[in-house]
Amino acid sequence: MKRILSIIMLFAAVQMSNAQAFQGKGDTKFQVGLNMQDGATGITSTVDFGLGENMSFGFVATYLLGANDIDGVKAKFEDRADLKVRFNANIGNVLGLDPKMDVYPGLHLGTRNFGAHLGARYFFTDGFGLYVEGSAPLARYDSEVRGFEHYNNQFVLQIGASFNL
Repeated sequence: MKRILSIIMLFAAVQMSNAQAFQGKGDTKFQVGLNMQDGATGITSTVDFGLGENMSFGFVATYLLGANDIDGVKAKFEDRADLKVRFNANIGNVLGLDPKMDVYPGLHLGTRNFGAHLGARYFFTDGFGLYVEGSAPLARYDSEVRGFEHYNNQFVLQIGASFNL
């Protein structure tokens, strides 16, 4: 029994030492997490594809599960959903961080706005980690955002799980 436990511990230690947050060209990350914003919460998923040593592009899909009614009206599907294309600068290695940690500022273009985001992810094993990301619009398509237009068109905080694919 001690031998099996020792082998498991050795395997876990090797896995922990090989974890890398961003590996460069060809790297693929999938994230799923909780989306929190004023008046609503939901689920967000992202996928990022490594283009080079420090850059990636990807896609974001968000759906608000809990959205406050506005003036007694419930939010429709189109009020709750948002899709984005994004570009990241993966700078964890530039900042001299642990290889298991990545920081990625970036820009995104979505159905609601053009914006910026800043995220960080930490991998516990080669395949699993946690992430936190904040995003905000830089330019909205409608200068006077009212009612449901405010959803997915404001500062948004996300936390969740990150996976290597």
